[in-house]
Amino acid sequence: MFTTEAWLWQEHAEPDALEFKETTLPALKADHVLIKNKAVGLNPVDWKILASPPATWQSGHIPGVDGMGEIIALGADVQHLRVGTRVAYHTDLRCAGSFARHTVVAAHALIPIPEALTDTVAAALPCPAMTAWQAMKRIPELAGNSVLVNGAGGAVGGILTQLLTQANARVYATASERHHSLLNQKGALRTFDYHQTDWQEQLLAELKGHSLHAAFDLVNQQSAESLGHLLGYYGHLVSVQDRVETSPVEPFSTSISLHEIALAAIHPHGSAAQWQQLIAAAVEMLNQISRGELLMPTIKIVAFAALPEALNAMKQNNNGVKYVAEL
Repeated sequence: MFTTEAWLWQEHAEPDALEFKETTLPALKADHVLIKNKAVGLNPVDWKILASPPATWQSGHIPGVDGMGEIIALGADVQHLRVGTRVAYHTDLRCAGSFARHTVVAAHALIPIPEALTDTVAAALPCPAMTAWQAMKRIPELAGNSVLVNGAGGAVGGILTQLLTQANARVYATASERHHSLLNQKGALRTFDYHQTDWQEQLLAELKGHSLHAAFDLVNQQSAESLGHLLGYYGHLVSVQDRVETSPVEPFSTSISLHEIALAAIHPHGSAAQWQQLIAAAVEMLNQISRGELLMPTIKIVAFAALPEALNAMKQNNNGVKYVAEL
């Protein structure tokens, strides 16, 4: 057992109900490591899950999915890592998370950090970048085809726009007007304001009679379903936020494929090969960031003591700012 200080969930949905207390972490398993956190990345899932936690959570659970720090202890079977290594990570939602001074993480889930990259940027990466990469990888034959990123103003959307552009797709996006310039800089051919009721008509006019090869929705189920008619024959509808249960197009028409993105599900269901591929992609994205080839969202640094307030600010105003709490 290891004692640490953490923000604890006390069976309340609101971030400001988290309590900062001393707590005990579980014993270190043979294939896990102990991380001394330096920075914690905040994500929308962090406030959403407080209201709908997994069945494994009990009062006093440590939330938080993203973090980074230094390895300070190794499980008995961990041979490929060393104490002192800087790593970022995405945690298993069923287990104690990153809102603590220390976190226990499976060794296969660790992302080595390039020396040139700051702790803050490394902590901001895992959830949005790996989600964006998973979404992009679901779609074949991206090069030369038109795709839409709907609700692209947040961290996932900004990274996804860039990954799709790197794959030579023709990328269109929707977002609030304040995000348009940056999304165009990140590779979007045109960004539409989803507040305008005719944005889909504007997109169709831009496509000049062609259809979308894929649509990535980052809003909700209803939003994803509204995009089905924009897709061509054998098109792809990718839902990042909610699951689309049934196809929104008529049977035996365009015959679109539905794709569900669930990064957290890799913890209980992913194979060793899938983990290796995901971590390799995360490492490559960190290297691209360090070389200036991949742009991260605007990051706002807050003190660890202000973590609940920052999480609540994110819940109240999803303006695309990425909060990172430094310890």
